[in-house]
Amino acid sequence: MKSLKLIVLVLLLVFIIPGLGGFSELAAKKKNVIKVLSIGNSFSEDAVENYLYELAEASGKEIVIGNLLIGGCTLEKHLDNALHNASVYEYRKIDRKGRYIRDKNKSMKSVLKEEKWDYISFQEASPFSGIIDKYMTFLPSLVEYVKKNVRNKRTIYMLHQTWAYANGCKRDGFQYYDKDQMKMYNAIVDAVWKAADEVNIEMIIPSGTAIQNGRTSFIGDNFCRDGFHLSYDIGRFTVACTWFEKIYGINVINNSYMPQNIDKKRVEVAKRAAHCAVLNPRKITNIR
Repeated sequence: MKSLKLIVLVLLLVFIIPGLGGFSELAAKKKNVIKVLSIGNSFSEDAVENYLYELAEASGKEIVIGNLLIGGCTLEKHLDNALHNASVYEYRKIDRKGRYIRDKNKSMKSVLKEEKWDYISFQEASPFSGIIDKYMTFLPSLVEYVKKNVRNKRTIYMLHQTWAYANGCKRDGFQYYDKDQMKMYNAIVDAVWKAADEVNIEMIIPSGTAIQNGRTSFIGDNFCRDGFHLSYDIGRFTVACTWFEKIYGINVINNSYMPQNIDKKRVEVAKRAAHCAVLNPRKITNIR
């Protein structure tokens, strides 16, 4: 009787279970591998190319990170590039072993086909990140194009809520918000959540709220290196923490990873700012 049960079990393992549709997904979960692609610009470079891999690794997770970018690229330009299958992107990838790979003259379609991406994010260029009409004119068609060309039909789509400029920023786009940081932040929150609702995007990465949270701490308004791009240390780390917690659902405060170029107090601020942003993505939390 025992030998018969053993034979049945072997047959299940060898012939039946591998044929089930969920088998490969189950295997992927056991391996803890997820694949994340950002369709963005220099703000996605700030967000995903530094520290996110290390945070995942410290948590025992394997991650593949792709960043398809053109500096300053708008949703309008992304859509135009997609529809014309233009090979105009720089593609940066961190593979599951942490190797950083760069490739030029890539098309959006070729990168969508390269991996079975679990998560794909979109973002508007920072000057227009708080202008809802920009999202609604171009985002629906861009999302439709991506959905038609992905290999993984269970991909989760995300909007990356970018951050408001630092006070005193000289960039021209700040004029759309009367050069007022809080006005820009509130406009971004309003536009991103409206756009996600209209286009049925499942997830928002609240990076802008995390940065605004951090600005209430002793660090102050020092999260940007030039008024709009994030600083290489505390700014980028705060946003990486936000991506990590939002994607994995794991409290980043408990993550053991600490960058060597950031002191312990600032690491704690970054993690708390990110955690509070995930908990309350549309509300600024004072970090003391």
